[in-house]
This record gives sequence, C-alpha cells and structure tokens, in this order.
Amino acid sequence: KSIVYTPSVMKFFLIALLATSASAFQLAPAPTARSSAVYSEVTEEVVEAPAFPTVNGWTADPKAFCLGLPGSLPPVGNFDPLGFTTDLSVPEIKRFREAEVTHGRVAMLASLGYLVGESFHPLFGGQITGPANTHLAQVEHVAPQFFFALAIAIGMAETTRALVGWVPPVQAMTTLAEREERGAFGALLRDGYYPGDIGFDPLGLKPSDPKEFAEMQTKELQNGRLAMLAAAGMCVQEQVDGKGIFEHFGF
Repeated sequence: KSIVYTPSVMKFFLIALLATSASAFQLAPAPTARSSAVYSEVTEEVVEAPAFPTVNGWTADPKAFCLGLPGSLPPVGNFDPLGFTTDLSVPEIKRFREAEVTHGRVAMLASLGYLVGESFHPLFGGQITGPANTHLAQVEHVAPQFFFALAIAIGMAETTRALVGWVPPVQAMTTLAEREERGAFGALLRDGYYPGDIGFDPLGLKPSDPKEFAEMQTKELQNGRLAMLAAAGMCVQEQVDGKGIFEHFGF
C-alpha cells in the first residue's frame, strides 16, 4: 500500500527534521559549582618557590635566629646578647657568618702555630726563636724573599675567595644602593654562596647529607670560636711579659 504524502504528513516530517538538527548543535553545559570548587582547591595546592636558594641543605629563613644557620649548641643556644644580628638583612647576616668562619679558621691555625712554632723551628737554620709574636719580624729580616712570597700567597688566596663568594664591587654597590642598605662598604655575597664554602676540600671531608654537614659546620664554628679566644689570649700574654707560651709552664 502506497503512502500518500498529504500536507499534514509533510509538516510532521519537516518539524521532526528541524528538531533533530537543533539538538545536534546544543552548547555544552556551563561549569557547575562543584567543578569550580574543585578547580579552586587544585590552585590552592600550588606551593610557592622559596625566596632564597637552598645551599648545602640550608635555606635562609629570615624569621629564624641567624637565618637558621648552624652553630648553636646548648646550654648557650641562640647566643647574641648584644643583638648583632637583630633586624639585619639576609646578605648582612651571611657576611657576618663569612667573617666568623674565616677568622675562626685563621685562629685555629694561629693557635697551633703558637704552640708548635715556639717548640719546633727547623726552618731558616734555626735562627727564628723566642716568643711567636716576634717570629714574623724575624722572618722578614732573615729571609725577606720568603716574606714576599708569603704575602703573594695570601693575596692569591684572598682573591680566589673573593671571586668565588663575592659579587663584583661595582655590581655590589649598585645592588646595595637599590636596596638602600648601608654599612656593607660595597661587600655583597652571592645569593647561591654558602658562607665559608669556597669549594676547597682536597681530602673530601665535606658531607653530602645536609644534617651531617650542619653538624660538621657547628663543630668547626665552635672550635673556631674557642681558637679565636685562645689566640687572642696567647698574643696578649706574650706582649705583656715577652715570654713564650711554654715558658710560663717552666718548659
């Protein structure tokens, strides 16, 4: 039986075709409140990068005592009765620690030099004698060429340390002027430089573990502080009475 396409049937097919085409072009539903909440939770979990680089397992913390640097031990703890580190910037505290570590190392060598140099002095034909305070002047008189070489060696060591850890003077002065920091006299340590770590470790004693490194750094600081007091005491004692250290004990 054939289908008769009357006007009513044609209208029905036309309406159905238009409805199908319209449904194919429907827009995607708008984000719901739940999807927006999930998105906000994801964005809140993003962790901001630290303001200061991490070096040897240490990241400068302006809120902590001495930026969180190692060196404090009980029962003294955070010892700064005169407030030298109060309200100082991160570069200034790093510069203070650099000075402390460097002077501590020199003092440890000096303390050993006082004790050994006055008891055992085979160099220069045994002509260097007496209290250690006078040894350098005697060396300059007996072997001026050695004294000159010593000065050159010290200058090279200090230049190397400056190149490794310090920002060039012109750049440092510009940076400090922009930060409105005064009192540093153009001295500014590099951001990625750890105070005292110039990379000199011929025996491979530097630990790779951050906790072990902090422990070794604390030991070095404590011995350096003791050596600074010891070297100063020996120097003053010899200046007062002109005697060697062991002479005070009858040796």
